[in-house]
Amino acid sequence: MKSLVTKKLNYTITEVSKITSIEQYVLRYWEKEFKQLHPLKNRVGRRVYTNHEVRFILEIKKLLYEERYTIEGAKKKLSNINTLDTQFDLVDEIKKTEDEKLKKTLKEVREFLLKLVDKLDKIS
Repeated sequence: MKSLVTKKLNYTITEVSKITSIEQYVLRYWEKEFKQLHPLKNRVGRRVYTNHEVRFILEIKKLLYEERYTIEGAKKKLSNINTLDTQFDLVDEIKKTEDEKLKKTLKEVREFLLKLVDKLDKIS
């Protein structure tokens, strides 16, 4: 699944089309086919997609284009949106944990280097 490079709160249909490589007319069609996909509309009446909806679109794309499900098959597979939410939450939690581990490791490396510089200063 393609990861989102920018973390915005909302995306236009043009941005979603570029992120997902799905034509805008297909996105509009999928809104009719998949009940879970329901972007809000802004004051001007344009679609506004959330990160969750973009990830959902990527999941639909994966099922239809990579795993070769029919639309009906994909609907059945995605019928329990709570399971999909849980999967995304787990991925986010894993990323957060990895980030925390990396920060800790970088902090340890920094402390080691500071001690090393201090010892080198004493030797000089």
